[in-house]
Amino acid sequence: MTGRLYIVATPIGNLGDITIRAVDILKSVDLVLAEDTRHSKKLFAHYEIGTPLRAFHEHNEKDKTEAIINEINSGKSVAMISDAGTPNISDPSYHIVTKAKKVSIEEVPIPGPSALITALSSSG
Repeated sequence: MTGRLYIVATPIGNLGDITIRAVDILKSVDLVLAEDTRHSKKLFAHYEIGTPLRAFHEHNEKDKTEAIINEINSGKSVAMISDAGTPNISDPSYHIVTKAKKVSIEEVPIPGPSALITALSSSG
């Protein structure tokens, strides 16, 4: 049984700007990869999310990707979050997402806030 890789959008500034689905996913997966676990712990405390956090950032992503891919292939579901917004736009998730695609791991994007769309909606 192969797990999944969830790419979960988080609030850009206000902790209330997160979807119910995102909170549910973060609570249900086996592991959450976070750009900065110290930052993510605020979100986790606010929503009472007890899922283990593991640091995954530009300084360790290449070293940790293979082990995480192996965990997913062994059946674990893993979520990836950035400090704010959607991972893989300007965050360290590019490497693992590319590897997951190569080995046919299912990736599930979980949408959330978008600064661009928010700005456009009020631009007149």
